[in-house]
Amino acid sequence: MSIHEEVELLKGVPLFAKLEPNKLKLLAFTSERLTFAPGQELCHQGDIGDAMYVVLGGAADITIDTPSGPLKVAELKKNGFVGEIAILCDVPRTATVTVRETLTALKITKELFFRMVTEFPTMAVEIMRELAHRLDDTNRQLSAMRARAA
Repeated sequence: MSIHEEVELLKGVPLFAKLEPNKLKLLAFTSERLTFAPGQELCHQGDIGDAMYVVLGGAADITIDTPSGPLKVAELKKNGFVGEIAILCDVPRTATVTVRETLTALKITKELFFRMVTEFPTMAVEIMRELAHRLDDTNRQLSAMRARAA
């Protein structure tokens, strides 16, 4: 896949949609493109977070460890991203991401991520929006679980 094709794919990712094409070229050029087979893990809960991943195609399940075994909490699909919490907060991975359908992703290192956020405030705003949506979804799920338990 050429840099131009990767730029076109990145335009479809809400996180990067408002970035100028030349900035998307920089991102495509400086990040690593990886392909994962079904059953492979992008990351494992508890591991050190050194990068985030932006999905260009495919799908994965996001699970967390519980006393009764793994619990699926979300799905990762094209244009989604994962791994930002570990690098933003300097904490271990909060979940395990296991590929369900062959997945192609851009691996963005911690250093590149912080450079992009610093240089492109639009990207920082989009990350905050996505994190706020995820927190809202989590709060709704917790409320629904509490209501069922009561």
